[in-house]
Amino acid sequence: MRRVIPMLLLITCALAQAAPTEGEGSFDDMNQLLEERGVISRLGSQLKLARNNVGERASDLVMSAMGFLGVPYRYGGNSADTGFDCSGLVRAVFEQSVGKILPRRADEQAAATQTIDRSELKPGDLVFFNTMRRAFSHVGIYVGDGKFIHAPRTGASVRVEDMRMSYWQTRFNGARRVTLQGGADTASSR
Repeated sequence: MRRVIPMLLLITCALAQAAPTEGEGSFDDMNQLLEERGVISRLGSQLKLARNNVGERASDLVMSAMGFLGVPYRYGGNSADTGFDCSGLVRAVFEQSVGKILPRRADEQAAATQTIDRSELKPGDLVFFNTMRRAFSHVGIYVGDGKFIHAPRTGASVRVEDMRMSYWQTRFNGARRVTLQGGADTASSR
């Protein structure tokens, strides 16, 4: 089950991004493709539930972030061409997916967002960690099922990790939600 939910999120996000516009095809075509590849039979009703439960903006955010998987880490980096650091990745994802420009540094991003409890985390929320002996020195985007996507460190690349690993658990600083125009937020704007 732990592996199924992230897979469901990825598939749901892909479906949301690949949703045909009028005249381009239909959801039936996508369902047929997923059936041909065996995805529907492996995931069954869980796929249908995930489609209904993941918000459109959260899907856009997570899908946008997943598009950067494998981009190398670069201190101060803020583009896929040159590489990302953690806050550069978060800033790029929010700007590209929902048009929200966040501050540049992780601690500034924490200060500019709404504090939420860890138990309230939803895909698209921000998770912060103390990785440099100071609060809010690292940030990632929560993708669901205890996992987050981030740009970890020099020599590594953008990847998904589990917040429940002891390294991340002991360094967890808090969760935040980004408020969008009109008071809506990324997790509840459905």
